[in-house]
Amino acid sequence: MIALAGILVVAGAVFGGYVMEGGHILVLYQPAEFVIIGGAAVGSILISTPMGVLKALFRDLSSVLSAGYSKQKYQNLLLLLYELFSIAKRDGVLGLEAHVEDPKKSSLFKKYPEFQRDHHAVSFLADTMRVLITGSVNTHDLDNLMDADLETHHEEKAKPVSSLSSVGDALPGLGIVAAVLGVVITMGAIDGPPEVIGHKVGAALVGTFLGILLSYGFVQPLASNIQHRNADSARYFACMKEGILAFHKGAAPAIAVEFARRNIFNEVRPSFTDVEAACRKQKSG
Repeated sequence: MIALAGILVVAGAVFGGYVMEGGHILVLYQPAEFVIIGGAAVGSILISTPMGVLKALFRDLSSVLSAGYSKQKYQNLLLLLYELFSIAKRDGVLGLEAHVEDPKKSSLFKKYPEFQRDHHAVSFLADTMRVLITGSVNTHDLDNLMDADLETHHEEKAKPVSSLSSVGDALPGLGIVAAVLGVVITMGAIDGPPEVIGHKVGAALVGTFLGILLSYGFVQPLASNIQHRNADSARYFACMKEGILAFHKGAAPAIAVEFARRNIFNEVRPSFTDVEAACRKQKSG
């Protein structure tokens, strides 16, 4: 919701300040400028972006208004890892087979619906545990395997934001295109009355204004927001990776979870005592 608040602040400050200076808000309503700039921006995305990346971009834009990675979300992840490791410690890794073969039907994963809805996180965790079930793999190879998976995932996540940033960079230029076309129209009416010429020049300048505002006030900040969320996503996966590696090296479930916890950013990292108490509660339950 903070992103929505930022959008409202930008719009309120720009248009509110314009009105305070005595400007007439309806003067900025130039549908043709919106068509030129907006249409060209949409067209450039369609030209430069494959369909799969385009769908991912829409998903990323819709996620801007979501809560993101909270302390509770990380604590739920740590509890899930603790339960998985505890099952493997008690029953051997084969005891995980019923859960990782079909995570959608797993009674364990169903206890954590937010995690279960994250397709990439579920696939990463389930596929890695399947490797442990399939056969012996040394820690170095397991580390490399997870790194390859994460590198692919992060590269895939970077594509939509790259496309959005490119459009943001292009918007000031598209605003100039709209302004130049407005000047061309003005030159055609140069022998008209001053108020008509003034109106056409003003309409042309609105194009430049819109291109710059849309770029630096909205599109580029949205791209930056998605980049931060991608970094948070990378940290979420790193948390899982370190916990799995620690457990594979022989650490007890609680210690493996502590390795995972230490990879979480301080702002959203659950405390040691909170995680310990939650794990004890799960164990007693």
